Amino acid sequence: MTAADRNLVGLHRRQAERFGPLAALRFKRFGLYHDYSWDQYRADVAACAAALIEAGVHAGERVGLLSENRVEWLVADLGLMAAGGVNVPPHAPLTAAKVRFQLGETGAVWLFVSSREQLDKVRAVRTALPALRGIVVFETAAAADDALPWFAFLQGGRCALSRLAPEISRREAALGPDDLATIMYTSGTTGNPKGVMLTHGNLLSNAVSTVAVAGCHAEDIVLSWLPYSHIYARTVDHYAGLVSAATVCLAESQETLITNLAETRPTRLASVPRFYEKVYAAVAGPDPQQTGRRLRAAFGPRIDYLTSGGAPLPRAVAEAFHAAGLLLLQGYGLTESSPVISFNRKDAYRLETVGLPIPGVEVRIAADGEVLTRGPHVMKGYWNNPRATAEAIRDGWLHTGDLGALDADGFLTITGRKKELLVLSNGKKVIPSEVEGCLLGDSCIDQVVVFGEGRPYLTALVVPRWDALRRALGEAADGQADDRLARQPAVATLLAARIEARLCDLAPWERIKRFVVLPRPFTLAADEVTVSLKMRRPVIFGHYKEALEALYGD
Repeated sequence: MTAADRNLVGLHRRQAERFGPLAALRFKRFGLYHDYSWDQYRADVAACAAALIEAGVHAGERVGLLSENRVEWLVADLGLMAAGGVNVPPHAPLTAAKVRFQLGETGAVWLFVSSREQLDKVRAVRTALPALRGIVVFETAAAADDALPWFAFLQGGRCALSRLAPEISRREAALGPDDLATIMYTSGTTGNPKGVMLTHGNLLSNAVSTVAVAGCHAEDIVLSWLPYSHIYARTVDHYAGLVSAATVCLAESQETLITNLAETRPTRLASVPRFYEKVYAAVAGPDPQQTGRRLRAAFGPRIDYLTSGGAPLPRAVAEAFHAAGLLLLQGYGLTESSPVISFNRKDAYRLETVGLPIPGVEVRIAADGEVLTRGPHVMKGYWNNPRATAEAIRDGWLHTGDLGALDADGFLTITGRKKELLVLSNGKKVIPSEVEGCLLGDSCIDQVVVFGEGRPYLTALVVPRWDALRRALGEAADGQADDRLARQPAVATLLAARIEARLCDLAPWERIKRFVVLPRPFTLAADEVTVSLKMRRPVIFGHYKEALEALYGD
C-alpha cells in the first residue's frame, strides 16, 4: 500500500493505470470465459460513478446492492464508492422483509439488483422504502418502468463522464481511511442482525495485511465463489485481488465449482469448511493413496494452497488434505474485523489452529477466555446502535464473542462461542463446537448440532453422510430412501457406535447420550444456516423442538 492508497477506489485507479490491458477478472457467459481488463474495469467503474452523481447521489449516501456474484457486482461496488457512496449489500437469498429491513434502516437512496427475482422482492416492499429513488437491474430482460437496465445506466454515465470527471476525482480524493465504505449486516446466528460499519481504512488495511502474509502476487489465478455480500470473499478475493493484481475468476455457482476448478486451474481458492468436507467425502475410499490422487485432481495442477474460514474447520479434514499433499490453511475473523484477524502461513502453520495474527493486528485473551482484538481492522461501530457498539468495543478492543487460547508461539486456537457455552443441569460446562468438531471427523456424519442447555445430559441432531452410511450398512440399506432409512434401528445402532468411538477421549458429560437422525441437511433456505454456513442454533432448535424434548422424555 502506498501513500496514495487512502481508499479502495484510489487503489483500483492506480492498479488500472499500472496493469491496463491485462486481465483483472475472468468470467463465464454463454459457455465461454471472457477476460475483463483493468482498463475496461476502470472505465466501467467511472461510468457507474458518473451515472450515480448524475442521478443526484451525494457523498455519504447509502446505495443498496442486491445480487448474486457477477462482474456487475464488483463494478457497482467500486463505482458507488467512487461517487462517495456507501455500499449496503443484502445477501441475495434473503426474503423481501429482511431486504426491506436493511435498506430501510440505512436509508438507501439507490439500488442495484441482479434479476427479476430480486427486483420482485423490492417491488413487494417498495412502499416501505421512502428514501429509495431509483433501481438499476443488471439483467436487461428484467428492466421495466421502475428499473433501468444496467447497460443504459452505464451508457448515461459515459455520456456524462467528460463533464463529471472532475467531480469524481474530487470525491475520490476526499475519501479518507476513516470514511465509511460499507454497511454489512451480520449473519445473525443469534438475535437480530446488526449493521457493521466498515471504513476504507478497515478494508484496505486488512486486504494489504492478508496479501502480505498469504504471499499473493499478480501471476496468481484466484477462483472466487463465496458471496461478495459476505465479508470473507469480499476482502480476501475482491479487495485482496485489487492489492495483489491477481486475476480473479468468478465461478458460475456453488454447484459448478468442481467444473470451474478444472476449467480455470487456479493457484488459490478461499472457501468454507463445508465445501472441503463435501469434496473429501466424494473422493474418499479405502486406499489413502488413491484418495489423495483424487483429491489433488479435484483442485487441479496449479493449486499452491487452499484457505478456509467462516466456520471452524474440523481437524480431521485439514489432516486428510495435508496427507494428500494439499495445504489447507485455516484463518479466523468476523465481519466486525474486516474480517481477517489471524491466518496460517505457508511457512508457519499449525493445522489445529487458526494461525498467527496478521500484521498490524493485536490479539489477547481476556480473563474469561474471550478473544479480544485491536487494530486498524476493527469496525467503526454498528449502524444507529451506539449501545451495541459500546458493548462490542471497549478501550479500543473488539470483544469477538469467541473463546480461544494463544500458545507460546502466538498461534491462536478458537474453542467455541462465548454465548454458545452450554451449562448442564449439574453445572458442568460444555463447548458444543468442540464436541461437534470431533463428530464431523467421522465419514458417516455430514452435519451435527449438539443440544443440552440446562438439561441433565447432551443430545444431538445428526445428519448422516448417506452414501458413506449405505456403504457401512451394506445390504441392510438396499433400496431405501433417506427418510425411511433414517428411521431404521440399524442406522441408529451404527451411528451410536461411531459417536461413542469419536467421543471416547472426552469427559463423560461431554458425550452424546441420545440423538435424532435427520434425513435432510440444515439449509440456508430453511434459515438454519447463515450465508457462511454457520449453524443458526436457535432456529434449528425451534424446528426440532418436539424431537429434542422427546430425548429427555424419561
